[in-house]
Amino acid sequence: MENSQIALSTLTPGFADPVHDTQAVFRTLLDTLSRPGTVGTIENLLPDVRATRADLAAFAALLALCDYATPVWLAQPDAALGSAVRFHTGAPLVDEPGEAAFGYIHDAGAMPSLDSFSLGIAESPEQAVTLLIRVEAFTGGAPIVLSGPGIQHSTTIAPVGLPPGFWRERAALAPLFPCGIDCYLVCGAELIGLPRTTDAKVN
Repeated sequence: MENSQIALSTLTPGFADPVHDTQAVFRTLLDTLSRPGTVGTIENLLPDVRATRADLAAFAALLALCDYATPVWLAQPDAALGSAVRFHTGAPLVDEPGEAAFGYIHDAGAMPSLDSFSLGIAESPEQAVTLLIRVEAFTGGAPIVLSGPGIQHSTTIAPVGLPPGFWRERAALAPLFPCGIDCYLVCGAELIGLPRTTDAKVN
């Protein structure tokens, strides 16, 4: 992981009102995870994040979810994002995906296999990783039919940019429940929650 230090004058700013902004983002994250397939929007709570490679929704989620006890893995090294996460949250950055409580994958096409991340253990399934995966768009890809808790009957999403084996790898983790991986697909200021309880089938 890059250890480059960013001067405070060039550090990407965090929330203007950390308490209330964190609460607002956290509510959006909970809402989208409890209603899989629903697109949530992170309101304009952050200044310009173009100094980092992260989409606004991903950066806001990291600020809201991470703290000194939640190791973060960045799939693509990003000195500006890493410095901002460390400064605003105190979260340590780790070099291996299996060590992370949260992971951000900016280039989904180059993401490692899901079994390289922590899946939790039966006694502590909450120790599994939560992934923030950037996609190119939420429409235009192969239709994926979602069903399970939080979904009435079924709903369909069609994200663009996920690796070909993503849905197959995710399905292979289902028998391990309550262990598994919770994911957010992020695109710009929007995100879709995919909890481990959601069944996804390629249409």
